[in-house]
Amino acid sequence: MLPSAPLIRFDSISKQHGHQILFVEASATVNRGEKVGLVGPNGAGKSTLFRLVTREEEPDEGQVVIDRGVSVGYFSQDVGEMRGRSAVTLTMDGAGAVAKVAAELHALEQALADPAREAELDLLVERLGRVQTEFEHLDGYGLEARAREILAGLGFSQAMMDDDVGRLSGGWKMRVALARILLMRPDALLLDEPSNHLDLESMIWLEEFLAGYAGAILMTSHDREFMNRVVHKIIEIDGGELGSYSGDYDFYEKSRAVLDTQQQAQFDRQQAMLKKELAFIERFKARASHASQVQSRVKMLDKIERVEPPKRKKSVVFNFRPPPRSGDEVVRLQGVHKGFGARRIYADFSHVLRRGERCCVLGINGAGKSTLLKMVAGEATADAGKIERGASVKLGYFAQHAMDLLEPELSVWDTLSQAFPQATVGTLKTLAGCFGFSGDEVQKTCRVLSGGEKARLVLARMLFDPPNFLVLDEPTNHLDVDTKEMLLAALRDYEGTMLFVSHDRRFLAALSNRVLELTPEGVVPYGGGYSEYVAKTGREAPGLRAAPGRG
Repeated sequence: MLPSAPLIRFDSISKQHGHQILFVEASATVNRGEKVGLVGPNGAGKSTLFRLVTREEEPDEGQVVIDRGVSVGYFSQDVGEMRGRSAVTLTMDGAGAVAKVAAELHALEQALADPAREAELDLLVERLGRVQTEFEHLDGYGLEARAREILAGLGFSQAMMDDDVGRLSGGWKMRVALARILLMRPDALLLDEPSNHLDLESMIWLEEFLAGYAGAILMTSHDREFMNRVVHKIIEIDGGELGSYSGDYDFYEKSRAVLDTQQQAQFDRQQAMLKKELAFIERFKARASHASQVQSRVKMLDKIERVEPPKRKKSVVFNFRPPPRSGDEVVRLQGVHKGFGARRIYADFSHVLRRGERCCVLGINGAGKSTLLKMVAGEATADAGKIERGASVKLGYFAQHAMDLLEPELSVWDTLSQAFPQATVGTLKTLAGCFGFSGDEVQKTCRVLSGGEKARLVLARMLFDPPNFLVLDEPTNHLDVDTKEMLLAALRDYEGTMLFVSHDRRFLAALSNRVLELTPEGVVPYGGGYSEYVAKTGREAPGLRAAPGRG
């Protein structure tokens, strides 16, 4: 049974940014040892709530109370500048008190080796003894080993750990920032989208790390499976209020759906009653014989507490057109070789993808997943061998670089209307709404869109008039849960052929009916989808060992 002592308390907080009201007398608690998922629509105030805990912002009213002596670690998407130091050194620097002691220990060792400070020798030796004792008490001598273990779990090779972080991509720098917080082991972990930029192996390692974490966790994530496996409580930001639900994300979603149904029914009943009463008042207000009854009903209506309809925005469902039919053989790879320098990715690889197959590609980082998709899409060429598309194949390719092909000065609306000039205004509005663009958001120019918004726009443009062969490289990156669910529903009904890479297990399980696993020994095909692959191999990703008793 979880301890119930409050660690972080939000007491009737109110907060406003300009004209936007985020919280109105909102209250919630995070108890010791609790693992809590923070949910709410984009812009609801999730990041603001984190900043209130870290004291980067203060509430306009109310207070955020943190138990005395509690250490807080905050991972956000803004990692700042990193260069000139190794990944392992930067990670150890984030270890809190032990990192400070380590820095002093290093300084003392340098001072003892400095001939100019010989006169201070006795004092330095005495201080060194005390610092060494404190360092040992904090398990400082195991610090580097723990740092390397965490970095390895997040996908770093030993060489990458010792290399300059400045040479890493933004996604890998994000992993270093996350490793710093995990090594710190604070009493309360605040994690803002920690699963972004992680591959499947790293994500599974992280969820196991967090599931076994002794401290409290407050986290956001757009990956519902990740959330389900880590949290056992949900705090929802809804219309300025904070609501708490005991259970994982799936339980929260079901509970919220029941509450919404009940609230809608109450609202409908009250609206029917109000309509009836107002009709009576309007009908008899001029008759002296009914004056007392009219006045009584007017007073009653003034006092009645109005029921509000559910505040949650309902998901828009869009019926995408069926794609044209392709030939039975969609793409044939024959004797394909591909390498980069001395590193061989594919050697004499042959495979045929047939109409209606939904093939997911699995492999550890660097195995060649994106390379395969690029070759099939014609974005890269094989060193040897043939890649041929079949008859009547119309290809649609989504990759992260596709977002850079949007016209910066065009608005969302202009991008869609220029792509589909024959579509009606209502149809395009529904399409935009499906992918999270409603109201004034359709007037945003592509230049100011976030990565997630660009991804949504590219997918909307691709799926409105869908090709019969979709090649998708991490299509769910940056998408929120609602947009993922809409995309999942659309692709579940898609009648064409798919070749895709994803680290979202819900996406993999729901859509795939074939698997290609990239291994050091070559490409291994599996009949059946991702769920069958997991059942057969006993592992959820190629880089993981099979679970005991499975496989």
